[in-house]
Amino acid sequence: MGGLLGGGGRSLQSALDTDAPRAAAETAVASSIFVIIMRVSLSGIKGSPTRGARLAQLGKAPGRFPRAAGLFNARHHLGLRASGALRLAPGSCAERGDLRCYSAGNGLESVRVRFAPSPTGNLHVGGARTALYNYLYAQQKAKSGSSAFVLRVEDTDKARSTRESEEAVLRDLTWLGLNWDEGPLRQSERGDLYKQRAQELLDKGLAYKCFCTDEEITAMKEKAAEEGKPPVYSGRWASASEGEVEEMIQRGEPYAVRFRVPQDELVTIQDAIRGEVTWNTNTLGDFIIMRSDGSPVYNFCVAVDDADMSITEVVRAEEHLPNTLRQVLIYNALGIEPPKFAHCSLILAPDRSKLSKRHGATSVGEFKEEGYLSEALMNYLALLGWNDGTEQEIFSKDELIDKFSLERITKSAAVFDKQKLNWMNSQYIRQMEPAELERRLTDLWVEKGVLVPAEAQGEATGAIMKKVVEIFQEALITLNQSVDELETLLHFPLEETLASSKAKKCIEGGFFDVAKYVVDSYFESGELKELVETEPENFKAYIKKVGKELGIKGKNLFLPVRICMTGCMQGPDVGDQVFLVKTAEACVTSDALVSFEERMEVLRQVVEKSRQVVNC
Repeated sequence: MGGLLGGGGRSLQSALDTDAPRAAAETAVASSIFVIIMRVSLSGIKGSPTRGARLAQLGKAPGRFPRAAGLFNARHHLGLRASGALRLAPGSCAERGDLRCYSAGNGLESVRVRFAPSPTGNLHVGGARTALYNYLYAQQKAKSGSSAFVLRVEDTDKARSTRESEEAVLRDLTWLGLNWDEGPLRQSERGDLYKQRAQELLDKGLAYKCFCTDEEITAMKEKAAEEGKPPVYSGRWASASEGEVEEMIQRGEPYAVRFRVPQDELVTIQDAIRGEVTWNTNTLGDFIIMRSDGSPVYNFCVAVDDADMSITEVVRAEEHLPNTLRQVLIYNALGIEPPKFAHCSLILAPDRSKLSKRHGATSVGEFKEEGYLSEALMNYLALLGWNDGTEQEIFSKDELIDKFSLERITKSAAVFDKQKLNWMNSQYIRQMEPAELERRLTDLWVEKGVLVPAEAQGEATGAIMKKVVEIFQEALITLNQSVDELETLLHFPLEETLASSKAKKCIEGGFFDVAKYVVDSYFESGELKELVETEPENFKAYIKKVGKELGIKGKNLFLPVRICMTGCMQGPDVGDQVFLVKTAEACVTSDALVSFEERMEVLRQVVEKSRQVVNC
């Protein structure tokens, strides 16, 4: 470090301590600062704390050295911040260029995190978990200081990005309850900023214009492959003269902007999840930050945006870990202290392959459509790679905010277990207040087209929804299951049931005696018809009367009555089913509905056929 900054540092010390005239001292200070800044910018190594303090002192004392202060205040254009771009770890080898990024820390309580989806499809559960972790972290830090959860849309891929996908992602985040504080900020609307930052790097000599054609780049890659080397850029235009560059520009040749990567340096980050991670810059080569068409490259956008938005922590999937080397180099070249990093493990399928469509639903929107609760999905996603150190599995949002920490995120990959999600969703449904479940099911049924619209709903709607919750709440796994369960009850598969081998014993035990009684009490005496139309909830009294008059009880009574009324040998309470069917006639629009009148007509025909068989 002394060799790197020694000359400028000694001059700075001399200027600060000199008794020379003010103008001469100011000139010496300004020159010394410039030397230090450029050496730091080009090397990427931070000066000593005392020297940084002296620079900061100059910046705060414009009255003493106005020219020096002006130069200091323009430090972000020259690649240096008073706090330093990167910190040297104790015992590190400065002579080699061992760059260590241990923290973002601006010394304040403020925490700023971001979720940055690409609007090229639906919100995958992996992305949703990343958003959730950022949200929980920001909400937790907000309790002891200030924080912000920023939503940034990385839509620079013009060919694949769509506004429809962006809107879908925003809907899914809102449905999950992950409300952002700032944004959405779109990269497609920030092109001028990227060009400005690229020009700053060009002006400092930390980037250069590259006129290589696609054919030349391909040839370089093929040669590297033949030699068993990484496909790094050979650096042909890295050392071109100003005259050579100007000649190409005058000829109108297109060019990309490449970042000048320092050679044989170790770049180290302290990842909150993975610990210390180190790369050697020799594996990289000079990389493009602006394409020949003027569009910025992903890693450049990310670093510029994180800096511009003052992001303090970057929490993202481990698949972005390789990008971190490029981004840290860009942060450093721009004189910006990198944020802290936390790279979360991937979410795998049960067969430990990458979770994909072949494993079923993988997007938040799909799980919503399948009838999962947003709070259950949030709870489940939180546990895919994190736990609070206890056996607790059901967490409210407030509990997650209180207990979440980056340190408790595991390094190992998480496995998405649909059965575990089903169990968790069923627990949330069971614990839900009945009135809330009624409301959600009502909305769902209207959406699915099995219930009349809100404006046509009356007492019957409230009655049937209350009964549905009473019958099914303990058994539901998803909200959609309620539609399936309802339509099962609305069917009347009488003939199929009687034709099955399982019904043989019931038929031989006197089924048709009960069936004839039911038919007569509906079509002749009208007793059953009046009961169903006026007091369907009192059906149990009717069953007792049937048993008393026919002299039967127990299974020989209840099973035949069940089959007569429902067409099935099993299911919820028969009286509840009769109530549901009769009430559904006023408000359910499902094609599965077989009215009570239609049921009795089918039963009468079955009884008549049995009589004909007996007479034969």
